Order: sequence, then structure tokens, then C-alpha cells
Amino acid sequence: MSDALDKLRHRDRVRHGVRDADNWWQLARFTAVGASGYVVNLITFAICVHALDLDFRIAAVIAFLVAVSNNFWWNRHWTFATSRAAHPGQQAVRFLVVSVASFGVNFAVLELLVTVAGLREVVGQAIAVAAATPVNFIGNKLWTFDE
Repeated sequence: MSDALDKLRHRDRVRHGVRDADNWWQLARFTAVGASGYVVNLITFAICVHALDLDFRIAAVIAFLVAVSNNFWWNRHWTFATSRAAHPGQQAVRFLVVSVASFGVNFAVLELLVTVAGLREVVGQAIAVAAATPVNFIGNKLWTFDE
């Protein structure tokens, strides 16, 4: 009986969440921030690979660090602005944990696309970042900036 009740509660929470316009606006803001971080990541990655002639793995780490800084600032101050009362250090640590998990997905996909599938590094990175985005959103929505 408890499992059925839990499923009903979960279904009600999902139904309520989907109907709440504020959630859709928050998702739109998160997407905009993610898009800016995506551009920052790819530009940084391309500069590291092509201008600085760094290995694509090192370039991915550098691009991640630059983009994660950009995304934390924008998500804290704009996307999840109602959560600013929370301690910024605690949010930063949580954001970094979620981002590292997301980066793990990104890095694994990038490695497969470049070394196994033979894609060019920047194309592989573009796909890998997109593949890791759901991990990032869910972690930040439900944990980092939990309202």
C-alpha cells in the first residue's frame, strides 16, 4: 500500500510541477544560462585545442572550469534567484559536485566520440556537453538551489 501511495504522491508532484508556470520560466532561464555556458565552454575548448595546442582532455578540463564559474554566477543570481538567501559557499560546493558529476558524463561521452567514433574534438565536445545537460539540470534543481 505504501508503494502505491508513494507513486500517487510522486505523480501528483510531477503533475503540479508541470502545471506551474514559474517552473517553466525557471527552466527557460536555466536553458539560457546553459546556452551561454555551452558557448563559453566551446570557445574556451577551441582556443585551448587550436590556439594553445593542448590535448583535448586538458582542454576539456579547462573549458569546464571556465564554464562552471560562468554558470554558477548566472544560475545563483538569475535562474534560482529566490535561493540567494542560502549560503553562497554551500551552494557553490553543491553546484561543483553536480557539475563534476555532469562533467564525468561529458568526459566519458567526449572520449568515446573522439577516440572510438573518430569525431573531431570540437564536434565531440558539442555533443558531449549536450548529453550531460540533463544530469546538470536535475541535480541543480533538486539539490543545489533547492527552494
